[in-house]
Amino acid sequence: MLICWCGCSPSPPVQGGGLPPSALSFSIDLLYWRNVKQSGAVFSSVLLLLFSLTQFSVVSVGAYLALAALSATISFRIYKSVLQAVQKTDEGHPFKGYLEMEIALSQDQISKYADKILLYTNTCMKELRRLFLVQDLVDSLKFAVLMWLLTYVGALFNGLTLLILAVVSMFTLPVVYEKHQAQIDQYVGLIRTHVNSVVGKIQAKIPGAKRKEE
Repeated sequence: MLICWCGCSPSPPVQGGGLPPSALSFSIDLLYWRNVKQSGAVFSSVLLLLFSLTQFSVVSVGAYLALAALSATISFRIYKSVLQAVQKTDEGHPFKGYLEMEIALSQDQISKYADKILLYTNTCMKELRRLFLVQDLVDSLKFAVLMWLLTYVGALFNGLTLLILAVVSMFTLPVVYEKHQAQIDQYVGLIRTHVNSVVGKIQAKIPGAKRKEE
């Protein structure tokens, strides 16, 4: 069973939750660069968007993206219309197939996602209440140390920079881990053992901090 950073057990997953198998497989293939062209296109597009947001406002970036998309579709529409007129063909609207596609969310899908959001929200609220009201002293101290470290992170990076670093990590760390899994697991195990040892010593010295054995 997975244990979160503060030692608590997460709520059991909702049956049928998570991404569909096809979407999950597609996401994994992207992050592991199974298709270099596809992963490269997604990676470069996301980075370009994020770097654009560092220079321009969200409204400007959104407007420019919309203009670029409209320029492409309008130009293609006019080109196909002229081509049909010259060749005297009757192919119809070039985007007819896309226009006829069903893109609306079903009631079942909306209910499923709403239930998942509600579950995660309630779990988060309960966890924050537990940490801020010091139900477990060690967990609250860990959370305080994390918040203290985040003050230094916030002083060095803004949220957009952290998002860029997160995207870069998502597209690099899985590949690095796949190639050097044995060595990384060994070092992570050593670090985890050392951290658990230090936490155990601190926990033993703080009155009332020792967890009750279940």
